[in-house]
Amino acid sequence: MSLFNGTTLSGWDGDPRYWRVEGGAIVGQSTPENRVEQNTFLVWRGGRVRDFELKIDFRINGTNSGVQYRSVELPDVGKWVMSGYQADMDFANQFTGNIHNERGARFFLSQRGNVVRGVDGGGRKQIGTIGDPDALKAAIKVNDWNTYHIIARGQTILQLVNGRLTSVFIDEDATNFAAEGLLGLQMHVGEPFKVEYKNIWLKQLK
Repeated sequence: MSLFNGTTLSGWDGDPRYWRVEGGAIVGQSTPENRVEQNTFLVWRGGRVRDFELKIDFRINGTNSGVQYRSVELPDVGKWVMSGYQADMDFANQFTGNIHNERGARFFLSQRGNVVRGVDGGGRKQIGTIGDPDALKAAIKVNDWNTYHIIARGQTILQLVNGRLTSVFIDEDATNFAAEGLLGLQMHVGEPFKVEYKNIWLKQLK
């Protein structure tokens, strides 16, 4: 099902200072006069995701953003603040394709080109590779549209960018594993930037 109608933010909830719809895309934008003081998110209010596939097109012209999934909100930290698994992205493509742990102690769960297992106590063990990180980076377009494809089935998470598998994480950490949660889109602290999202399709598998 489509999570974005192309014209409004119906079904989504976030800080109106940063989020709008323009040109058929969800736009998050900060300016010198309107900076992001802490990471803030546009939260999808249509339900929670467990096992799923998500496809989403993104374009970013600076700084950093990401797609949250199986995540929780942290109202004690601030409104529209999330923690959980994230499909990371940034303008320099240093992190794009990584599986990140937003506001979590485990931080990088699996970096581009790696297959990683999460173990009890917050540990992580690399158990394989899926490609050369530089070759995967070369397939990601700078300041242009790219497509994230996120697949989560049980403890296994796969992320693809432009059809290339970039990272795999098998979360066997009983304390930190999240079987379900919320979806969201990130506005990151830092220099002013603009990020756009469109063609957001979700398939619930469970």
